[in-house]
Amino acid sequence: MVNYKMKNLVYILLFLTQVVGAQSFDKGNALFRKGDYKGAVKEYEGILAKKQESAEVYFNLGNAYYKLNNVAPAVYNYEKALQLNPGNKDIAVNLAFAQKMVLDDIKAVPKVGFSNALYKVAGNYHYNTWAWVAVSFSVLVLLFFTGYYFAGRTVLKRIFFVGMFVAIFGIVVSSVAATFVKSEQSAENPAIIFAEVISVKAEPAADAADAFVLHAGTKVNVMETLENWKKIKLPDDSVGWVDKSVLKEIK
Repeated sequence: MVNYKMKNLVYILLFLTQVVGAQSFDKGNALFRKGDYKGAVKEYEGILAKKQESAEVYFNLGNAYYKLNNVAPAVYNYEKALQLNPGNKDIAVNLAFAQKMVLDDIKAVPKVGFSNALYKVAGNYHYNTWAWVAVSFSVLVLLFFTGYYFAGRTVLKRIFFVGMFVAIFGIVVSSVAATFVKSEQSAENPAIIFAEVISVKAEPAADAADAFVLHAGTKVNVMETLENWKKIKLPDDSVGWVDKSVLKEIK
């Protein structure tokens, strides 16, 4: 009886939290439409502080920061939104606009090889999407098998038989794609520079030589952590060390 009451209490609290979150989201949207972007930021940030993440909240928060010309948090929140909703064109377009505000224009080194070519295709979709494609093909296999089993005519049996093996092939391809994309994305640890300007060090030490300079909003990949230092890599393969306080990791 006690456990039952506790479960009910948890459900009630979760429901109330979601209601409050929805109200804050609507209030943030209303403030945004009125041009009160700072007020909108406060509402959206309050939702995230309650661990109520969604692509919509991050996207709207990115829009609010963009209107305030705060490039780093704008880029960061668009990246978070795109992480939760890969392939969303609105998020991608707004992210591209925000990235134009970044002072650093870093050209990515062209990557070659079969795995990179494969990722250019498979990486357009999140691994969860590929997983759902595999599930859909599994359903098709079941349907084709059922049709094959109950079909009375030889022609229909052949059609269902061929369709079943095509669907099985689809399961294999989508499953491999899901595993490959997840592996590639897991190897990355992207972050956004939040400091207005920072000297990247050649070594993890404050008195080390400066390797290069970065500005707010630049996207980097965190390769290693050593005490308070983060080893970062840029798209042009430049590598250096920064204090962990100057960046915010996306994952």
